[in-house]
Amino acid sequence: MKTLLESPLATQVPARARWKANPIIYEINAWVWLNQLSDEYDCPVTLANVPAQAVEELASWQFDAVWLMGLWHRGPATRKSALNYLHEYRQALPDITEADVPGSAFAICDYRVEEQLGGREGLAIFRKQLREHGIKLILDFVPNHVAADHRWLFEHPEYFVCGTLEDLKAQPGNYFSVRDAAGEQLVVARGRDPHFPAWIDTAQLNAFQPGLRRALIDTLIDIGDQCDGLRCDMAMLMSNDIFSETWNGYVGKAPATDFWLEIIPAVREAHPQMLFMAEVYWDLEHEMQRQGFDYTYDKRMYDRLVHGEAGEIRAHLRADLSYLQSNIRFVENHDEPRAMETLGEDRQRPAVALICTLPGAALLHQGQIQGRRIKLPVQINRGAKERAHPMLERFYRRLLHEVSRPLYREGQWRMVEPEPIHPADFTHKNLLVQSWKDADDARLVVVNLSGEWTRAAIHFDELPPLENGKWLLYDILNESYTKHRGEALFKRGLPLETPPYGAHIFRFDQDSG
Repeated sequence: MKTLLESPLATQVPARARWKANPIIYEINAWVWLNQLSDEYDCPVTLANVPAQAVEELASWQFDAVWLMGLWHRGPATRKSALNYLHEYRQALPDITEADVPGSAFAICDYRVEEQLGGREGLAIFRKQLREHGIKLILDFVPNHVAADHRWLFEHPEYFVCGTLEDLKAQPGNYFSVRDAAGEQLVVARGRDPHFPAWIDTAQLNAFQPGLRRALIDTLIDIGDQCDGLRCDMAMLMSNDIFSETWNGYVGKAPATDFWLEIIPAVREAHPQMLFMAEVYWDLEHEMQRQGFDYTYDKRMYDRLVHGEAGEIRAHLRADLSYLQSNIRFVENHDEPRAMETLGEDRQRPAVALICTLPGAALLHQGQIQGRRIKLPVQINRGAKERAHPMLERFYRRLLHEVSRPLYREGQWRMVEPEPIHPADFTHKNLLVQSWKDADDARLVVVNLSGEWTRAAIHFDELPPLENGKWLLYDILNESYTKHRGEALFKRGLPLETPPYGAHIFRFDQDSG
């Protein structure tokens, strides 16, 4: 049966290979997680021997996919660079030592799994464990740059953006010198976002170079043998327009085909089921979707959630359904501050309830469920212990169990406009209301992003026929019932008084009493 809300991949791959629509994705810092498990089980844990109980714990949260961040080989140059900032990492890990610093997870020396983490064979074993629980695996890809000691610098210097000795003297933070296999000196640009200083542990790849594109396709096909999806770092930096603007005068004319329009179809020839997820900013989400990405970061939604802008979010959610389905939303990740710092425990609940019940993907981050506050640098492999927040964990457990239902994957979604309960009461504007419905089930999702009580009437003609009988509305997140007469619901709507930062998911049960 064709569903109303299919995965963005639905028309591109065989049905057996499709991802579930609206997946919940969990980001794990691979090195930190394995070290944590080693402490818990009092023995060395790698990807080759993750305890079954640990995988069962992941599965119990109903995640659809695990994004295993930071397992590629980082190399000596990456580590040497990171050790210069050991003093900064003490803010996150006061007892840090040099052994805790393997280097940045995004200055990759080689796309092979770190042997200390279990190597390629260990990853295959862990992937099999995930598959047994119906969980897919996502891995990193950094298209813009590689580590400053990557073998391509010596074997294929033409793959890189190069400068001159004058550039090196004038901008030593943006360029470095290296000798290729023939002993010739090269001045190579460091990887860069045009709005920020260069990443000093990286070498900038030339998105326009045909040989590089072929090499990256081969690399991605090999990665695709090991996973089900790719999270592509700063994906927009490689698009023709952005790359031309960033490196004007250092690279030639842009190719006729944009970078991702060449890369993604070639990889999908080998791996038709491969999911592509883009980290993207600058309002380029739609453009990256057009170039083949299944999901793109919804940074605008993140910013509005942090600032509690219900009106702006409501306007944001009036976009085309196909666009909403291709967004991935979050309240934290390894780049952003912890949600406990930006939102706190109370504000976090409605924000997470919203992103997990919208069409599209939701990204949760390791430690988010437990309410951790310390943001870990991507250069370190261990985290400090923090106290648990059991009530927050209980909320996440109820929410994730609820949104794993087929209703949220196959049902019909729409926004519902709350109405004032009194002409002089405008608090209804603080509410965001949505409904899900399929042939057999329905839900009403209500979140209050404000710090004040809100009152509203909710009319929902598309939900179960309410004219007759009595109804029990079960609030799944708060585990409570309210009784209503069907005739009153039909005529006047559902009267709601929602507490500050309240979140509700209502189920409709017929009252036989």
